[in-house]
Amino acid sequence: MSSIWTTDDPLSSSPAFLNESVAAESSSGELAVCVDGLVIKAWEPVTGLTVGDRVLRGSVYFAALLYLFLGVSIISDRFMQAIEVITSQEKKVSIRSRGEKKTVLVRVWNETVANLTLMALGSSAPEIMLSVIEIYAKNFVAGDLGPGTIVGSAAYNLFVIIALCVYVIPAGEVRKIKQIGVFFVTATWSVFAYIWLYLILSYFSPGVVEVWEGLLTFLFFPLTVLTAYLTDKKVPIHKLPLKLFKCKSHSAVGAAEAADMEMSNSDYEDFEDMLEHARQQSASLLKELRREYPDKSMGELKAIAQEKMEATGPKSRAFYRIQATRSITGSSITQRPRGDAQHDDRVEVVRIADDNVYVKFDEPEMTVLENVGAVVVKVVVDGPPPGLPLLVDYQSEDGSAQAGSDYMAVSGTLIFKPGQREQMFKVKIIDDDVFEEDEHFYVRLSNPRWQQSGKTNKALSSPVAAGGSTTAAAVMMTLNGGLPPPPKIPDDRGGTVKINILDDDHGGVFGFADDTLDVSESVGTFLATVERKTGARGVVRIPFFTENVTARAGKDYVDTAGSIVFENNEARKTIPVQIISENCYERNVSFKLHLGSPQTETGEIIRAQTQIGEKSAMDGLPILGEHPILTVNIRESLEFKDAVDNLVETRASPFIVGTSTWKEQFSSAIKVRSDDDDDGTPPSNVEYFFHFCSLPWKILFAFVPPTDMCYGYLTFTVSMFSIGVLTAVIGDVASHFGCTVCVHDAVTAITFVALGTSVPDTFASKVSAIQDATADNSVGNVTGSNAVNVFLGIGIAWSIAALYHAWHGRPFIVPPGNLAFSVTIFCTEALIAIVVIVARRTDSIGGELGGPTKPKIITSIFLFSLWIIYLLISTLEVYGVIEGF
Repeated sequence: MSSIWTTDDPLSSSPAFLNESVAAESSSGELAVCVDGLVIKAWEPVTGLTVGDRVLRGSVYFAALLYLFLGVSIISDRFMQAIEVITSQEKKVSIRSRGEKKTVLVRVWNETVANLTLMALGSSAPEIMLSVIEIYAKNFVAGDLGPGTIVGSAAYNLFVIIALCVYVIPAGEVRKIKQIGVFFVTATWSVFAYIWLYLILSYFSPGVVEVWEGLLTFLFFPLTVLTAYLTDKKVPIHKLPLKLFKCKSHSAVGAAEAADMEMSNSDYEDFEDMLEHARQQSASLLKELRREYPDKSMGELKAIAQEKMEATGPKSRAFYRIQATRSITGSSITQRPRGDAQHDDRVEVVRIADDNVYVKFDEPEMTVLENVGAVVVKVVVDGPPPGLPLLVDYQSEDGSAQAGSDYMAVSGTLIFKPGQREQMFKVKIIDDDVFEEDEHFYVRLSNPRWQQSGKTNKALSSPVAAGGSTTAAAVMMTLNGGLPPPPKIPDDRGGTVKINILDDDHGGVFGFADDTLDVSESVGTFLATVERKTGARGVVRIPFFTENVTARAGKDYVDTAGSIVFENNEARKTIPVQIISENCYERNVSFKLHLGSPQTETGEIIRAQTQIGEKSAMDGLPILGEHPILTVNIRESLEFKDAVDNLVETRASPFIVGTSTWKEQFSSAIKVRSDDDDDGTPPSNVEYFFHFCSLPWKILFAFVPPTDMCYGYLTFTVSMFSIGVLTAVIGDVASHFGCTVCVHDAVTAITFVALGTSVPDTFASKVSAIQDATADNSVGNVTGSNAVNVFLGIGIAWSIAALYHAWHGRPFIVPPGNLAFSVTIFCTEALIAIVVIVARRTDSIGGELGGPTKPKIITSIFLFSLWIIYLLISTLEVYGVIEGF
């Protein structure tokens, strides 16, 4: 803190201020009083400098500032990791939802509270600590660098960062603040913070900050957090005392007791709303994946859904800040799983352990007409390719069909040559002119075995040569004397095929297989199968139509009517019916699908009886069977519901950004971003350059304890101390720079220092604006951080100084001067900016960020212009070009 500009204020003659000072004449004729900083001494000599000396020294100081800002960004990365781990802590809570008691994981930290406390502290730590350290370095006398940096950073955040976020949204997209109530609260506090700053400087006690003013400034911080939290929870004013009492009571609950805390519906109506929203999102994603991957199991779909939610779900402010820093320094951001990270290994072990050969029928059931002649039955082999001949026996077995009168009995042995996967045999079907009901018989497999011979055993001596697996199967081959594990017949009816014989001598009996059918609402279009039994002769037309029950046509399904035509000897037809998806968690509605009376090919109704076995059927006329009406239930299965519940329970924070060992930290510090990280592109030359520039900082801060230690609190403490040390050095170097190039500390603060501490936030806000579905991270957190900067940065610093001077019986003098004028300009422009931001929520634009191209560009230029105007007017006032207060 090394440059003081002489003025006519009473502080200019303070012994504490001018102790061991050195005067240097500025280009404007004023005198700059240069003193050694808290950490860095002034560059000697400080008098008699030529223009070349000032340019050289200014360049060195400026380069040092840039490198220090880089170091602050890297240690802030570690600081933000600690904050991410701390605020990601979870607990299990019980809630009665939909009449069921459920246990879900919830964050211990409320998101709004986390953003306004630890997240804001992480973003603003350099500015806050610079203000506090400057007070100490100047022997508890007010300086320009700390407060000026806070106000300058607030202006940059509100005008430049939001202008950039408005512009970078892709064309045709908008981002809207979801928690608009919280935004209004934090925006109000952020403007009030600077109005309050003006009041204590120029109104209550001009030129003096009293103890109560400093302490009240600090106390506004918890009030900001409390009002934002109550707004987030939508607590009515008349319920405020009760809510505060509950908050106080719950805070005393131990961790173990809180983990099993019972939630009632009255206490957690907002929580139930959150659960319902999470259910709908999870259900929608699962159904989309089920359409995309129809062959995957629900467990596989759930794993894919979890991965997608982790990749595309909303991230914390800390995550984006870390990502911004690592993109600047050529590092990659990696997430590690919370809990058991060995799931994939367990899946692989199960797959290896089941390395057996299975023999089964290709289809478990077949239907043929009586006049088919012969039916071809296929047997297949699953598992590793057989390395020697495989034998399996087959034999037919009567059902309602009798061998000799309905089919010819078969038996025998199938031989699969090495590597062969399929074998077939035929069963002859006996046709006659006698009317019969539909009949069936079975064919069963038995006694699967390897054909053993010296030649084949020799071929099997090497499992690789045999085409087998070298894992579990190889071990079994060794134990079995060179033979692989015995082939098996699966237990799920794969060893039996049912063959149905349809009579072809009569018109047939038409109907559904059953009278009810459950379908998933995400099925899209399902096919209702109409069967033709007890005959398949002639062309028959069957009308159909749908009827509402609890489901409504046009809302739950598409009203369907028409007819299907069975050709001669055709036994099955399907009716397509489209289900309208609502992404409902527990949908349960139904409608009916009716079959009409059989008709001839031309549409003439065939007059026949309605019961099977009566004379009309015996005469060959087609009739409806016992299931002419199908009740279709649209619902989700219990498996689907369980998958949704599981996704909701684990969606709080399945992945976190953090480290577990020092080895991991040093490895990450040394390595540049890998080719397979992020977007898959190799590191650029610029990334390599910044990686090597920042390598000393990365290695130094790899000594910070990993975040797994003490739940991140140890990392938090060490990182904050490191930021404090770096900030002290930055304050000294910034003051030396200003003194050398004849720039006032107030101007250095609102330009170079404010810009340098805010660059990572700029990148973080840009990425969050593009990737998040809302504008809360990129816009809402700006206003919160601006308020926190004043209440913590200035509140703590001035409270300490006011108490120190009061202890010594003298006032804490803070001349309004440049700071009060700068604050006034900022407050005026901030009100205009907030009105513009809120006005963009109108239907013509649709949100705070993005929107139509023309309004987007105009808004960005306007907000950026406010920043330029603020810098210009504030600088002119500092140098006396325009008159301030």
